[in-house]
Amino acid sequence: MQLEAITWQRMAERLAGHLDEHDSPVGEGTWRRVGVDGAPAAGTGVLAGHLADALRLRGRPVLVVPAGGFLRPASLRFEFGREDVDSYLGGWYDTAALWREVFGPTDPGGTGRVLPDLWDPATDRATRSPYTELPPGGVVIVHGPLLLGHWFPFDLSVHIRLSPGALARRTEESERWTLPAFARYEAETDPAARADAVVRADDPRHPAWTGLTGPAG
Repeated sequence: MQLEAITWQRMAERLAGHLDEHDSPVGEGTWRRVGVDGAPAAGTGVLAGHLADALRLRGRPVLVVPAGGFLRPASLRFEFGREDVDSYLGGWYDTAALWREVFGPTDPGGTGRVLPDLWDPATDRATRSPYTELPPGGVVIVHGPLLLGHWFPFDLSVHIRLSPGALARRTEESERWTLPAFARYEAETDPAARADAVVRADDPRHPAWTGLTGPAG
């Protein structure tokens, strides 16, 4: 895998330009969905934020949706214990709600009425956030872990990859029980092969990436 050294800001500009180059004319009832996949230690929100800024500078409406806002209630997440790897891989994130509230409304002919988050894990209650009306031509950026194993209809996807050593170092002690889950995700899902671009971010100050390997949508 050949990698090019790049800054997060420049990467975001390249991704935004790629979306523009491969876009349909605005006004046809189309939206773009971008996925930024990576473990919590990879800091997917950083690239998502830079990409949102780059798109807004191009005049594109943008909504950033953290996958962490679509966790399932604690009673379901912790049904088999607080550190169950199988549950983390398959039962922590409410993928049905993401399909219903984020991807469905931005399908061709959809309403563009997107829910930015659903559940607050700190309070273990519904967030009651209002829907966002995203006009045609807008972009939804979903970021967080384990996104590339659910067949979400991303027009453009980026996987931020950490080596096992870097992932262990940068994962908080209380969350290290998730490391086997990410090892299984790499082995079983192969997110690097599914993504349009792969970023190596063992040192977040000096990311490197593959560039884009295919067109958006």
